[in-house]
Amino acid sequence: MPAFCFNPRSESYFLKKSFFTACLVLSAGAVSWGQGPDSARVFRLGEVTVPGRRSPDSSQRVGAAALEAFNRLDVSRALSLLPGVTLSGVGNRNESMVQVRGFDLRQVPVFLDGIPVYVPFDGYADLGRFTTFDLAQISVEKGFASVMYGPNTLGGAINLVSRRPQQRLEFDGRAGLLSGQGRRLSLNAGSRLGRFYVQGSASQLRQEGFPLPASYTPRAQEDGGLRENAFRNDRKYSLKAGYLPNATDEYALSYVNQQGSKGNPPYAGTDPQQPTRFWKWPYWNKESLYFLSTTRLGKIGPLKARLFYDRFRNLLRAFDNNTYAAQTRASSFNSYYNDDTRGGSLEAALWQTGRQALRASVHYRNDRHREHNEGEPERLFEDQTLSAGLEGSYRLTEGLLLRPGLSYNARQSLRADNFNSRSKEITAFPTNRNEAFNVQGGLFYEPSENRHLSLTLARKTRFPTIKDRYSYRLGLVLPNPALQPEQALHTELNYADVLPVIGGTTLKMSVFHSLLQGVIQSVSNVEPGLSQFQNTGRAVFYGGEASVKVPLGATAVAGGHYSYIEQKNLSNPNLKFTNVPRHKLFAYTQARLWRRLDLTGSMDYNSARYSTSYGTKAAGFTLFNLKGSVPLYRFISVEGGVNNLFDRNYAIIEGFPEAGRNFFVNLVVSNL
Repeated sequence: MPAFCFNPRSESYFLKKSFFTACLVLSAGAVSWGQGPDSARVFRLGEVTVPGRRSPDSSQRVGAAALEAFNRLDVSRALSLLPGVTLSGVGNRNESMVQVRGFDLRQVPVFLDGIPVYVPFDGYADLGRFTTFDLAQISVEKGFASVMYGPNTLGGAINLVSRRPQQRLEFDGRAGLLSGQGRRLSLNAGSRLGRFYVQGSASQLRQEGFPLPASYTPRAQEDGGLRENAFRNDRKYSLKAGYLPNATDEYALSYVNQQGSKGNPPYAGTDPQQPTRFWKWPYWNKESLYFLSTTRLGKIGPLKARLFYDRFRNLLRAFDNNTYAAQTRASSFNSYYNDDTRGGSLEAALWQTGRQALRASVHYRNDRHREHNEGEPERLFEDQTLSAGLEGSYRLTEGLLLRPGLSYNARQSLRADNFNSRSKEITAFPTNRNEAFNVQGGLFYEPSENRHLSLTLARKTRFPTIKDRYSYRLGLVLPNPALQPEQALHTELNYADVLPVIGGTTLKMSVFHSLLQGVIQSVSNVEPGLSQFQNTGRAVFYGGEASVKVPLGATAVAGGHYSYIEQKNLSNPNLKFTNVPRHKLFAYTQARLWRRLDLTGSMDYNSARYSTSYGTKAAGFTLFNLKGSVPLYRFISVEGGVNNLFDRNYAIIEGFPEAGRNFFVNLVVSNL
């Protein structure tokens, strides 16, 4: 293996073991950011693996070492290290998200160790609340995602994988300061004692705001300096206990507690159609309790089980003005969410030989969403979803592999309360049911150990969320409980190789085409002055990606990736797709100087993107970042760096400026 290492919220490289290491790995899936020697600490039970996969497909990974090397503190910014994944967000809710080849987080759900953790109401997950400090790896599957993930993987899947200790005592901690009156505290500690292991973590990421660029032009609600109402305070605690009775079986119980609070910076742009909101979230809390196991059944293969309970609670407070004190206007409110999800899955090998493998999976989840504004009765929405899938692996010749997959998915509405704000009465929406089939297949060719080609086709679906079906969206939209699943047909061609130049340059290229049908889009004037979401949309996404890594002698490496995407709305060309730049480029260089100083420099380029469906744009930008690390004594080192080195004034959403030049410094204590 070559390595160098109505609801107001319903709107829309070094192989040497060191304190500082990150590497590119050409592994049995794709060219991906890995962890080098630390990759053994990936919690394998939390991965969603594919039988027989040796050749590259759309699976890519970024490991813990790369997360630290590039100072990616939350999951959204970590994922932007990968080709085809662009940082996006919802500015008027201060939510940080990503787009995967043009698909948003409703269509590319988020999992934690294979457990779904997206919010039941709208299918999203605010990735800015998910810090990276306790993760071993983040993986992304695009289009051709395993049916073992279950339903709703229309555009792929994102899996956050936690850590598992390998030594008697492991510890990895950081304490640091950030621009914007911020601090970072994190500690991971674990122990492997014979057949038992335990892993725990605690962290906090807190900032009062972030500094705007010196060139920023003050506006009505933003005078420059520290960004208004941009505070955050995210704390996270996790504990995992596991048992390894033999070489093949494993049982683990995990608990994760996230406690967050945040402000919503007011709109500071030039679009007269954009509202100015004065919002705060006093709490944004999430808890996950889950049990994972794998048990080998004779000579056939493992039986994998996942059982989980996930709870989400938050409070949104809307104020009259930028004093954030009074709530006297009709636009001011206190809105409460209380959601929970419970469910599980079983995955079993039906047969397995030297050339063939077949496995089956069954998934069940029950989602409940409760909401109310202060002074109003609570409304309850409840869905249940079932999925059953088959996935095979057939080695046709020594270098040629066929991977078919098939799944059946069903969603049933159990309860949906309709609140009349005038009469204060609650009635029932009609119940509804959706069914969908997913089918996919891939050919993977490996003419040599380092050369891989693949061709995949996948028909995927997504069920409409509770919000899609029932939200009045500030009284401007008619609910549509009869919404049907969205559909996408993906075609992708991949190539990966290790070239015999400059010590082994690794290269990966992909071209893809996605045809979307039945896309849920707003239809105007269904009734006078009211629109409705219907399955009227047709669209096509297509483009390409290329990644490269070049060793530069024994102590340096350079690389990067380029992504290109076209998005065409076939049913309504005037309605723009938002948050996706046509061109994205990421490049980096890492080097060790004077045998002690590790430096990482990187460049991010995004072309312009639409911020609204009617054509408002955020301009393109280029950012430069720099980080350095120096060992002090044994387990202790110090690191620091600067982001947005040239203080570029930019935004990923028009009217919501991002941080200017900002600094950080950390004291690191680690024996990994």
